[in-house]
Amino acid sequence: MVMQQNPDTGGIADADFRQLTDEVVAAGARLGVPGVAIGVRHKGEDHVAGFGVTNVEAPVPVDPRTLFQIGSTTKTFTGTVAMRLVEAGKLDLDAPLRTYLPGLRLRDEGVAARATLRHLFDHTGGWLGDYFDDTGGGDDALAIIVERMVELPQWTPLGQLASYNNAGFYLAGRIIEVVTGKPYEAVVQEMILDPLGMDESFFFAADCISRRVAVGHTVEDGRASVARPWALARAAHAAGGLASSVRDQLKYARFHLGDGIAPDGTRLLSRASIEEMQTARTPAGSAFGAFGVTWMIKTLGGVKTVRHGGTTNGQLSAFVLVPERDFALTVLTNATSGGQLHGEIVRWALRHYFDIGEPEHEARQLTEAELAPYAGTYTSAMTDVELTVKGGDLILQAVPKGGFPHKDSPPRPAPPPTRLALGQDELVVALDPPFKEARGEFLRDEDGAIAWLRFGGRIARRS
Repeated sequence: MVMQQNPDTGGIADADFRQLTDEVVAAGARLGVPGVAIGVRHKGEDHVAGFGVTNVEAPVPVDPRTLFQIGSTTKTFTGTVAMRLVEAGKLDLDAPLRTYLPGLRLRDEGVAARATLRHLFDHTGGWLGDYFDDTGGGDDALAIIVERMVELPQWTPLGQLASYNNAGFYLAGRIIEVVTGKPYEAVVQEMILDPLGMDESFFFAADCISRRVAVGHTVEDGRASVARPWALARAAHAAGGLASSVRDQLKYARFHLGDGIAPDGTRLLSRASIEEMQTARTPAGSAFGAFGVTWMIKTLGGVKTVRHGGTTNGQLSAFVLVPERDFALTVLTNATSGGQLHGEIVRWALRHYFDIGEPEHEARQLTEAELAPYAGTYTSAMTDVELTVKGGDLILQAVPKGGFPHKDSPPRPAPPPTRLALGQDELVVALDPPFKEARGEFLRDEDGAIAWLRFGGRIARRS
C-alpha cells in the first residue's frame, strides 16, 4: 500500500499550503512512500496535514498528531539543553570534555585531552562517527557506549574538517547526565518538552505504542515493506531518539524562531544563545553549508536558512527554519525513499515561498583523462564509495556495509549508480536519483593529494 495518488486537498484553505501538499502527495505516490505528515509556519500561522498510512501491514491514516521518529533533528534538542546549562553556569562549550568526564578515553589520547563540546556540536571531533551499538535499556546506556568509544579510529585531525558525527552526541548526552544527575531523556523532558507544551513527543517505545505512530519502511522497486526493529537503541537517544508529530515540531520551530521565551512567558534561553546556535561558525561543505551549535546554516539568495533532519530505520525527517521570514517547514516520512521526497519538497517550498534555492552548479567539461585522478574507492564506516570513469562521466556507486541501526545490522541493497557533475573548487553534484541534487566535494591533504570525498556531509577516506 502506498499513498493515494490524488487524496482530497481541496479543503485546505491556504492556497500556498494547498499547493505544497499537492506536491507532497504527488511525490509520495511516485516514490512509494506510505505516509507523510507536513507542517508549515508562514505569516504567523501554522498549517499541518497528514497523508497516507502509518503502516502497510496495519494501515491507519496519518494525521497531524501521528508520531514519526525525527532522527537526528534530536541533536538540536541536545544542543538546546546544553545551551540552557551553559546559561546556568554548569557547562562551557569550549572547556575540555574531561572537565565533565575525567575518565574519558579515546583512541587518540591527545584528542581525548583537547576535545570540547564545541567539537561535538560542529562535528569536528574527527573520530569515526557512524558507530551504533545496543548497550541495553537501562539508565547506564550512554555511560557504557561512551566507554566503548575508545575503539573508534581517529578519522581526521581534531577540529580541522567537519564530517557528520553521531558518536559525538553520545558524549554530549552523557555530559548532560553527569552535570544534571539525571537521565538524558528526563532532562530533555524537563528543559524543553514540558516548557514548550510538546506533549506529542517521546523517546521510548512504551510511550509511543498507545498513540497513533508511524513505522519505518524499506522501499524497493516501488514496494514498501516494514523495517524492523522500530526503536533505536537507548544509547542513541541523544543523537537521534525522539519521536514527534508535526504539531509538536512546529511548537519547537516557534521557539527557535523566537527570542527564547516559552509560551507561558518563561525565559528558557537568552536571545543571544538562540543567535549563537544559529550563527555559522564552522564550514561544513556544500551539503550542509556551515555548523552553528548543532544547526546547519546555509545562506541562499542572501537569506539565511537554519536546518537539520534525520534518518532512522525507515523513517526520515526534514526541519527548516527561515528566521528572518518567521518561516518553518517540517516533513516527516516513513520510508527510505522519504529522503528524496524531502529534498524535492524543501527545494520546492523555498522557491515557492521566497524564490531562493541552491546556486546553479556549473559543471566543468572534463575529459576522461582529467576525471581519472578522482576515480578510486573512498571508505567510511557504513558505506564505501566507488568512483569510476565511464562514457565520459564520473560515476558514483555507493556500497552499503551495514552497521545501522545496530553495529551488526546487515547492509541494505546498494542504490543505483549516479553520475557526478564536477565543478569549480572540486565541488560535485549528483545528477541521478536517489541522490539527485546531493552535493559534496573532494578534499586534499597537506601535500595536495586527493585524500577524502565529503558527500552528503560525511567524509569518506580514499583507500
